[in-house]
Amino acid sequence: MLFRGLALIILGVPITAQASPIGDVFCARSEELRDRLTRQYGSERQASGLRGREQVMEVWTDQRGDWTMVVRYASGTSCIVAMGEH
Repeated sequence: MLFRGLALIILGVPITAQASPIGDVFCARSEELRDRLTRQYGSERQASGLRGREQVMEVWTDQRGDWTMVVRYASGTSCIVAMGEH
């Protein structure tokens, strides 16, 4: 529940829940999420890998070492699935 409130405050974008086995997931258009992560929060994509035919997993980090795990779908939507520090 803490991540939901944090994501709403940090991203400031309309976020919708995507059906997921892990519970709370935060989604937005891929371009919008990428722009927020890079421009507003100084994050850079450090790693990515395929997760099936229509999904790419991405790990974003900032200079402080905070990280965000994102799944990018072929549909044009990306979802934050995990966040952490250091």
